[in-house]
Amino acid sequence: MFGCKKCSMITALLFLVLGVLLLLRDLGVWDPWNVQWATGLFLILGVTGIAKTKCPDCQALKKSK
Repeated sequence: MFGCKKCSMITALLFLVLGVLLLLRDLGVWDPWNVQWATGLFLILGVTGIAKTKCPDCQALKKSK
């Protein structure tokens, strides 16, 4: 579940971007796609899950535990 520092930072940035987009949608400022929060969550979890399997640092952390 946890990854290296780089992957954790990228995951946090993706969650921040999703949060800002959903906030702008709720405020009625920006709504080009009408993405629901659950869809965004699953997309972020999928992307970060795939990225962590390809990251050598994450794999090294997994082997050292």
